[in-house]
Amino acid sequence: MILGILSDTHGFFHPALPEAFADVDLILHAGDVGSIDVLERLKTLAPVHAVYGNIDGPELRRRLPAELTLMLEGVRIWMTHIGGRPGRWAPGIASRLRQQRPDVFICGHSHILRIERVSSLNGMLYLNPGAAGREGLHRIKTCVRLHLAQGRTRQAEVVHLDEIPEASAP
Repeated sequence: MILGILSDTHGFFHPALPEAFADVDLILHAGDVGSIDVLERLKTLAPVHAVYGNIDGPELRRRLPAELTLMLEGVRIWMTHIGGRPGRWAPGIASRLRQQRPDVFICGHSHILRIERVSSLNGMLYLNPGAAGREGLHRIKTCVRLHLAQGRTRQAEVVHLDEIPEASAP
């Protein structure tokens, strides 16, 4: 199974997303979606699970949960928007991670791409896909393709959206 993971679109649907997610089985959006239109366009590529972020308004907050737990291919995934990072978790996140014991923790908010194993949490995979939108201080728009098989994460591919030919965003 291949997951397409993105965050912080802030209402912008990058023109490279159809190619980046062409063969994904499921899309996970880690919040700050920014508009219903982005969700609807993502749904034309693959089924979508998303959480709302701090910039998402009432309509998205009515449609989306603040956090989501999924079991996919035997891999337990927990996703929320504001999670912090290993060693500097957002308030309450470290205790929840110890309690829930996910195999993969996905969050956004920082616009900083980061993927790492957290040995203090049984080798949990921490994944922040960076930002796929135009808003913020980041210069590189990214998403991640995560391969799952036989109860394990197999490979995480970082996609630099502006580097996909003929799909560069303005």
